[in-house]
Amino acid sequence: MNVLEVSNLHKKFGKKEIIKGVDLFIEEGEIFGLLGPNGIGKTTVIKMIVGFLNADEGSILIMGKNIEKDRVEALRNLTAIVENPEMYPYLSGMENLKQIARMDKRIKKSDIEEAVNMVGLTKRINDKVKTYSLGMKQRLGLAQAIMSNPKLIILDEPTNGLDPTGIIELRNTLKNLARERKISILISSHILSEVQLICHRVVFMEDGQTKLMRTLNSDNDKKEDRVIIVSNDKESCKKVLKTMKCIHSISYKDGKLIALTDENSTPKMISRLCAESVEISEIYKKYETVEEMYMDVVNEVKLSS
Repeated sequence: MNVLEVSNLHKKFGKKEIIKGVDLFIEEGEIFGLLGPNGIGKTTVIKMIVGFLNADEGSILIMGKNIEKDRVEALRNLTAIVENPEMYPYLSGMENLKQIARMDKRIKKSDIEEAVNMVGLTKRINDKVKTYSLGMKQRLGLAQAIMSNPKLIILDEPTNGLDPTGIIELRNTLKNLARERKISILISSHILSEVQLICHRVVFMEDGQTKLMRTLNSDNDKKEDRVIIVSNDKESCKKVLKTMKCIHSISYKDGKLIALTDENSTPKMISRLCAESVEISEIYKKYETVEEMYMDVVNEVKLSS
């Protein structure tokens, strides 16, 4: 069962349709990126997922529970931090967490302690929040989010305002949560380089719609290689590659051939091309960046408009 399933979401404000068809799903222990420029509707989608707004059309399932028909049970599996978490500055980190825990009888003292340890705040948890850096406040917000043992955490622009150290600390914490606690994490962001380092999969939003969903080549899921080939005889090169079973697809970009292949099959390609006397000036592996994926989406929208 997917932790989150969003199907064909639509939302109007007045006569203007802001969300025009959003589809995505998130698996257990997966870090998933919802990407797009500011003002494209990412926060509106998140507000519908967490129940702040009702969709005009479509469905949202959290652990199989429909948020419209079974809201309490659905939202029981979810926590969310939209932008910067709000805390009582005159209380300590621990006192803040205890105040939140009073509203949820499922949260035990051991859950709070485990959450604090998980986000790396043990040494400062009894200090007043007003002495915390923004990065520490983000980690305290994460402790607040995970102490109820949710299946899904939603973070809206979580790196806003963080310095490089804070961004690295947050990234490592989120990876640990996904790996060790099997918590699924949905991140909304417009910072593409950071998403490349943390997400397993991403979906791109443009013009109120989800346009492209891609798996990133993280350490966990390198199932194919993306091989760039530079040759003066592109047609002969393409003809030879088409006969090889290890080649999944072939395309052109910026005058180069791009082949998606079985993992570690580049030596076979080189041997075969040489045997067929096809001249190659360059051949190398290069994974597609999130920025390249995003620009493909933007260019596709420009061509269709």
